[in-house]
Amino acid sequence: MTRTSPATTGRAVSRSEAIDLLHRMVAIPSVSGDERDVAEFVVGAMTELGFEAHVDDAGNAIGVIGDPSGPTVMLLGHLDTVPGGPPVRLDGERLHGRGSVDAKGPLATMIVAAAQARAAGARIVVVGAVDEERDSVGAHHVVATQHADAVVIGEPSGVGTVVVGYKGVLRFTCTMRRPQAHTSTPEPNAAEVAAAFWESLRSRYAVDGGRVFDRLSPTLISMKADLVRADLVISCRTPLNFDTTAFLAEVRGLAGDAELTVLEVTPAIRSSRADPVARALAGAIRAHTGNAEFKLKLGTSDMNVLGPAWRVPIATYGPGDPHQDHTPTEHIDLPEYLLAVAILTDAINRLATELMSPS
Repeated sequence: MTRTSPATTGRAVSRSEAIDLLHRMVAIPSVSGDERDVAEFVVGAMTELGFEAHVDDAGNAIGVIGDPSGPTVMLLGHLDTVPGGPPVRLDGERLHGRGSVDAKGPLATMIVAAAQARAAGARIVVVGAVDEERDSVGAHHVVATQHADAVVIGEPSGVGTVVVGYKGVLRFTCTMRRPQAHTSTPEPNAAEVAAAFWESLRSRYAVDGGRVFDRLSPTLISMKADLVRADLVISCRTPLNFDTTAFLAEVRGLAGDAELTVLEVTPAIRSSRADPVARALAGAIRAHTGNAEFKLKLGTSDMNVLGPAWRVPIATYGPGDPHQDHTPTEHIDLPEYLLAVAILTDAINRLATELMSPS
């Protein structure tokens, strides 16, 4: 574990420094499971900006700044990326590269904003978490070892948007077996049984109309099948207050003698627009742009991990077009990134003031 000496105040960060930080972060490959190099770089960068910084036992980069006795505002983004992406390059006011949007742009925004915020009386913790693109190992470690009074999750929302909710996910495998038989046999083979099962499940939840956020959305991730065995991996995006036990009982009824194995259960989360974090972010956005939007996301993030566990004010914010996530053309517009830094700096100050105010 690497640690540096304590500090309580950061400093102003220039435009060129902010861009250089993001550029260098994006230039360090950090596919899930291989985040050590970028974690060490982020710790060094935070140290230079006045943080007490270290890499924790899970591999997360942690930076702490501000009053150690004050309420804690946590800014948590993630270090890891999916594979692939375009070559890293600066093209005028645009930075190309894997992670520029998802989610090193939001994390760099958090680092710079926390360094230059003047959140008197508050303790600010910046976390660059590992493994968000897989099993959120870093966020689960943070839940087990730390706590905060308010949390901002760093994901691309767009500079003028606050994300207040994410759907959950239920992921499971389904294995079907049938005896070896000639292809002329009238009884369905394993591949046919699996195909019929998936079509039955898909059609049952193919509901027209209504908000997608409020209903179950099953997706067949993979299927490997032959005459005697079929293996399916199914991922279901789940709504708030979803009854996992009842749903799996229904799936077992449709699947007959198939073997089901649950791989992941992550609940959906939604916070209010009146949530102190959402309110601080929206107020700062309006001050800089004149209008703030609120959105619900159909995927999941580390907000799904920290929110239900801690039950504190929480929302998501970060620069970048979320439609660029995981694409071969991923890029971020630098003016948007710098505007997001200004907005988040303002939001941290607003949130700290509210947390310090007597109830």
